[in-house]
Amino acid sequence: MKGFVGRHALGVRVAGLVICDIVILNLTSFLSLWIRFDCIWSRIPVKYLTRLIVYAPIYTVTTLLVFTLFRLYRTMWEYASIYELMLLGLAIVTNTALQYAGMTILALSMPRSYYVFNLLIGFILFMGLRFMYRFARFFRSRNRTSDADAPAEVMIIGAGDAGNIILKEIISSRYLDGHVACFIDDDRTKQGRFIRDIPVAGGRDTIAENARKYKVTHIIIAIPSAKAEDRHNIITICQRTGCRLRILPGIYQMVSGQVSVSKLRDVRVEDLLERDPITIDMDSIAGYVRGKVILVTGGGGSIGSELCRQIAIYEPKQLIIFDIYENNAYDIQQDLIRNHPELDLKVLIGSIRNEKRLESIFKTYHPELVYHAAAHKHVPLMEISPNEAVKNNVFGTYTVAKLAARYNVQTFVQISTDKAVNPTNIMGATKRICEMIIQCMDRCSPNTRFVAVRFGNVLGSNGSVIPLFQKQIADGGPVTVTHPDIIRFFMTIPEAVALVLQAGGYAKGGEIFVLDMGEPVKIMDLAKNMIEMAGYKLGVDMEIKIIGLRPGEKLYEEMLMDEEGLQETSNHRIHVGKPIAIDEKMFFEKLAELDEASYRESKEIKRMVKEIVPEYRVEEVG
Repeated sequence: MKGFVGRHALGVRVAGLVICDIVILNLTSFLSLWIRFDCIWSRIPVKYLTRLIVYAPIYTVTTLLVFTLFRLYRTMWEYASIYELMLLGLAIVTNTALQYAGMTILALSMPRSYYVFNLLIGFILFMGLRFMYRFARFFRSRNRTSDADAPAEVMIIGAGDAGNIILKEIISSRYLDGHVACFIDDDRTKQGRFIRDIPVAGGRDTIAENARKYKVTHIIIAIPSAKAEDRHNIITICQRTGCRLRILPGIYQMVSGQVSVSKLRDVRVEDLLERDPITIDMDSIAGYVRGKVILVTGGGGSIGSELCRQIAIYEPKQLIIFDIYENNAYDIQQDLIRNHPELDLKVLIGSIRNEKRLESIFKTYHPELVYHAAAHKHVPLMEISPNEAVKNNVFGTYTVAKLAARYNVQTFVQISTDKAVNPTNIMGATKRICEMIIQCMDRCSPNTRFVAVRFGNVLGSNGSVIPLFQKQIADGGPVTVTHPDIIRFFMTIPEAVALVLQAGGYAKGGEIFVLDMGEPVKIMDLAKNMIEMAGYKLGVDMEIKIIGLRPGEKLYEEMLMDEEGLQETSNHRIHVGKPIAIDEKMFFEKLAELDEASYRESKEIKRMVKEIVPEYRVEEVG
């Protein structure tokens, strides 16, 4: 019997609900008549009782049909809310109106007050029956305990809409083993009040005190619209409590506007950046990406793969991923197949140095937009292999750009870097040459717009400082910092890529777009925050070791050369650097010499690069 019920659980529940409804609706009819006649049964005229009995079969059938029409037998009442309550009320009003019309047509009229009592009593009883599921679930969750541990004591920071939704899910979910102990909110009008019997215990300055008072083990930060400075300050205070921190993403990450426990995540380094979220004109991106054939070189890398993810959202006609590393290419391929099965996707393996391979791709697929993200970018590694930096970054870019012009690509977007500005390393110098190639190609290619987008470090990209620190912390330290005063600009990968896509929409040709990276971050502070986020105490559990600047490394990066100047765009986070005049004839002559020298592994390669990029500051030339 138990097995049968388990296999047919939905049918059994619906049948039980139908039987209860039949009992309630007929009981309600007689109760309404009884109340109409002052709760004295003997006063009820026999004709009214007879009419109820005659109409009872019709009333039963019409009620069940109305309830079915309003999906009252398919609603999960254990998750019922105001919407379901309104739906139930509308169904009962409709049913009462049908009863009045039916009894009037059949000449089975009743006192008018009977219908009012019938509606009110029916609503109370039908609601009580259905919300019993919700009440039972509520009391199960309140009485739930873990076999191994007591439920987590949770502090929710933010007593607004997001905090209330999180509280509701924690209370009602059978899968969340936690008890909300208190709220924290800076709004003084909320402090001292209660939400579902849970106190709003104070503002951010009381977080540590209330964490001790309520024996809090978990803190949830539920203020997705908070300013970056406030978020950073609150996270810093919470870290000192030793509690596990979870956070709702910011408004930028929550484009859908939905809030739920499923969107909670652990606090990340980017949450500590004192920078407000960027705003993106998604319509402008869609306007030039939708319906286009798009090629992304280096599509398996950290920037390239995010480019592919975001491009897929805007419904391109076809997306072509080109990368030399098959494992990276495979990973993004599977990601896109899983999340965008409708996407016409081609994943191709090859090197940007191989002109014949690239030409076959342009000839076969005729891309209309090209995002060129393929490059060698590790500064210390390129310092000891400068010829490889030149071959890949300079001449790989030149090859792709020439083919883009030859096959009339509409827009070519070069991914550049702040290290191209007054470079002190060969990687930055080669990326500056790439920018010069883009500007020269734009002047001689009437059918193709060539632009470059320059930005700083992106959090979590391959080879960035964040994964290095994470590995060092996981290994027990020490965390290595090259200089106590070194600073960098940071942006999340999704933010940087979204701005790259929007900059492509602004392209008229020849521009170097410069992304506003916000305030610079001291790497020393970043290391301290990451150690604290991992639950360690600096100087007690883990040390920071100063190891000295690496070859070619600057204390700070620049986003703009003095000669370039800045022009505004409609997005205040995207600026345009004014092109610097280039002697194109001499530039291409030097480029040809550089090409030949790199393939004979010349030891003079840095000197030759400096001849093309005079602002390249190299310690040893020659």
